[in-house]
Amino acid sequence: RLLNKPALIEVARRNQTAELIEQKVHPVGRELKKDLLVHLIKSNDWHQVLVFTRMKHGANRLVEHLLKQDVTAMAIHGNKSQSARTKALADFKSGDLRVLVATDIAARGIDIDQLPHVVNYELPNVPEDYVHRIGRTGRAGADGVAVSLVCVDEEGFLRDIEKLIKRDIPREIIPGFAPHPGERAEPIVLGRMVIGAGAGRGGHRHAGGGAGRGGQGAGQPGRGRQDGRQDSRRDGGRAPAPARSGGHQAAPSHGGAKAGHAAPARHTASAAAPRTAAAQPAAHAPATRPADGRRDQKPLPRLTQPKQR
Repeated sequence: RLLNKPALIEVARRNQTAELIEQKVHPVGRELKKDLLVHLIKSNDWHQVLVFTRMKHGANRLVEHLLKQDVTAMAIHGNKSQSARTKALADFKSGDLRVLVATDIAARGIDIDQLPHVVNYELPNVPEDYVHRIGRTGRAGADGVAVSLVCVDEEGFLRDIEKLIKRDIPREIIPGFAPHPGERAEPIVLGRMVIGAGAGRGGHRHAGGGAGRGGQGAGQPGRGRQDGRQDSRRDGGRAPAPARSGGHQAAPSHGGAKAGHAAPARHTASAAAPRTAAAQPAAHAPATRPADGRRDQKPLPRLTQPKQR
């Protein structure tokens, strides 16, 4: 349809962060992230800290570490029940819970007024998710702080984020938590996806050594047995029986024989042994196989001498 004098109204520019959010990056060693997070929370006396991780098991491990350091924390993700997530969110809003660790999917719909701190414990592999994460602070004219803990494995993620938001995020190294000079980037495993160093073209590859669908690789081993079972079912589960002695084929077994097993040939003494004279009619001689190869085995007429007159 054609519109007369259309107008487009945007509340905020797409993929843009609020100016009131103070963004900061702390380069950190790969094995020092957990300790740096505890240091920032305790030294700055942070409360109501929303921390983001990429994976559910990573959120659980981080909560265990925080609890050991006397920092109250709970996790919300897809494996948590609805009642557990509701309780964690309620305790976090009331201030009883100091840290809430969440994944991107579980954090959807979280709306907390005056949320002061958002920490990217792990940078998202999708740049737009960074904007959604830190957008939960600095709302309604309030100030907010968004801190990202970045190790050498996540430098590529950080470049993509800065390209999206069209600004450079300032770096600040915390003494005692700097990356080791010889530390090199390693691949990041996200489920069945591997991202980062050594991941090949495009920086992505699937884990599992190239196994195809169903876990089978080239050549699809194991198809022979399956095809054999299909052939057995196609024939009704009965295999042809070997031929009987005497030139006749045995009838297939209809009862008791399992599918895929050949029925045994039925051999009898009468079929194997030659017919005797006692089994023939009294008026005829024993049947013999003619020289011409006839197989009807009909008795031949008895020759008699003509009577002399």
